[in-house]
Amino acid sequence: MRTAFSIIFGFVFVTIALSQQDPTYSQPMFNQMAFNPGYAGGSDMVCFSLLTRQQWVGFEGAPSTTMLTANMPFKVFGISSGAGLTLMSDQIGFEDNLSIALSYAYRLDIGTGKLGIGLSAGMFNKSLKPKWEIPESENHTPATGDPLIPENDESVVSFDLGFGLYYKTDDLYVGLSTTHLNEAKLKYTKGTPYLKRQYYLIAGYTLPFGKPLFEVTPSIFLYSDGKTSQISINTMVLYNKKFWGGVSYRAGDAITGMIGIELFNGLRIGYAYDFTTSDIRKNSNGTHEFMIGYCFNLSLDRSPQHYKSVRFL
Repeated sequence: MRTAFSIIFGFVFVTIALSQQDPTYSQPMFNQMAFNPGYAGGSDMVCFSLLTRQQWVGFEGAPSTTMLTANMPFKVFGISSGAGLTLMSDQIGFEDNLSIALSYAYRLDIGTGKLGIGLSAGMFNKSLKPKWEIPESENHTPATGDPLIPENDESVVSFDLGFGLYYKTDDLYVGLSTTHLNEAKLKYTKGTPYLKRQYYLIAGYTLPFGKPLFEVTPSIFLYSDGKTSQISINTMVLYNKKFWGGVSYRAGDAITGMIGIELFNGLRIGYAYDFTTSDIRKNSNGTHEFMIGYCFNLSLDRSPQHYKSVRFL
């Protein structure tokens, strides 16, 4: 498994660039349901997660994202499955995106772990509230003169699909997925842009570190639109399975510090701060990302029960 992880790491590392249509995440290892429907039921527990991200604080029109996810395992006709729900609100500039998606994952045993094959389906709403400031000059064309620039408020809803694979063992996890699988068109009054398909790869491996109470998990996270890509390299140290801290480098964008704690069984709180490394740092106070999650066991399989009838005592 270590050799396989090294190969994946080396292969992905050569594709470093910048591109992002979907929200950026500093703690993707805690938010995999947001971009991979194959993750549904992957923890064998009922899990809820709430993430809020304020990117480039102090920069006018900077991205602001809130994400709520839930997923659980279940069996139907003896088939091991997982179900998930994702709600997302993402604002950037005069663009406001809202989405809701339901996910299903078929889960099967492979080797020492389980593979989830998932599909998500939902609705994506993109709203525009443009505020154009066109300099008064013969060299600048007003919005009314461009057939592709919306002049007034717009709001369109499109059907959205996603697909994902997620494999997990006790020590290793690997996820490969795509969002906006159908590349839905957005039919504005002017122009018809579309949701560009995005591809994601995430992988991590847990290793013992020194004393038994410590574990270290190196991981990678890559997203791409097929032409340009961006990668983050992460390392987290876990103490006593309750406290963690880590650092992440997102190529060309930021260095991230992460801390977190499990307050009691199943309840986790995490925080990440991005130190911006791009030129935008001159107008930004960094990025804050908060995460809270809760997982618990819920047995849906009924144990055999014997009933007595007063007629046959």
